[in-house]
Amino acid sequence: MSEARRYIERMPAQALLTAEELLHLHLPNKRTELVRGMLIIREPAGYQHGDIAMRLGAAIHAHVEASGIGRVFAAETGFALERGPDTVRAPDVAFISKARLPDPPPRGFAEMAPDLAVGVLSPGDTAGEVLEKVADCLKAGTRLVWVVDPIRATARVYRDMEPSLC
Repeated sequence: MSEARRYIERMPAQALLTAEELLHLHLPNKRTELVRGMLIIREPAGYQHGDIAMRLGAAIHAHVEASGIGRVFAAETGFALERGPDTVRAPDVAFISKARLPDPPPRGFAEMAPDLAVGVLSPGDTAGEVLEKVADCLKAGTRLVWVVDPIRATARVYRDMEPSLC
């Protein structure tokens, strides 16, 4: 057996993190999420990604403020979607309706899914990663997920397909 192979076999498995540990983790200039306890680290978003996310956030914020229907949250706001192991997702833009806003506001991650989660694709995103994020949000209770593709100039809308009681 090669020396490299023995080294790999002896490497410990990555320890699962909690949402609280993620909150106190300091990784400057990195975007982080927690997926079933596994730390996901990404480089900062690029220029086009930031521009589109800001424009969408500003438009949604203007509508929400004018109508008083809730709050809009910027990129990197973490939402604890699942516990044991923990999943914390941070959409590029999020909206929570007034009726669902936590009172008092949490100091850490909100223990809830936003009503709307918006994600702007980055060049390195894979279809599998994007669909996993969409599924995590919908499973946790997000009513609507927008995935914006700047390269193709398209947006896909995902929603919970469970029958409504209305």
